Amino acid sequence: MSTKVPVTATINGEETTFICEPRQSLLEVLRDVLNLTGAKEGCNNGNCGACAVIMNGVMVNSCLVLGVETSGANITTVEGIAPSEGLHPIQQAFLEGAALQCGICTPGFIVATKALLDKNPHPTEHEIRYWLAGNLCRCTGYDKIVRAVMTAAEMQDKQTASV
Repeated sequence: MSTKVPVTATINGEETTFICEPRQSLLEVLRDVLNLTGAKEGCNNGNCGACAVIMNGVMVNSCLVLGVETSGANITTVEGIAPSEGLHPIQQAFLEGAALQCGICTPGFIVATKALLDKNPHPTEHEIRYWLAGNLCRCTGYDKIVRAVMTAAEMQDKQTASV
């Protein structure tokens, strides 16, 4: 029998304490303990990107990180990307560009796009495709997703210019 461990991390801007087993992945903690179900379990071995989150400024697959490893970490899930009202420009661009279909991969692509645009607000198409190579989509193909990322970058530029 495994002993549960208390862990405190900042998740989507709020300090959160949860109790998990040492063997539980961050994905399991997010979905089953914290009821943050945006990250999806696609492959559970780090190959599809559906469970991507941003941890301490770095995109990670939450299925490969243990919940106990997040002590003191700053984590952003797909739920933490949208502002309190409305949609984030990335979400708006994906919606308007029809860059989603079944929805399993969408949270991972949105988190990956956020991580990319945080590092490089003006990526080229080649840089976008390279960055998103760890995210798999079995429905839409990638052209609409790449175009949505390019649109999101433009929308963020306009939003920044108007502030």
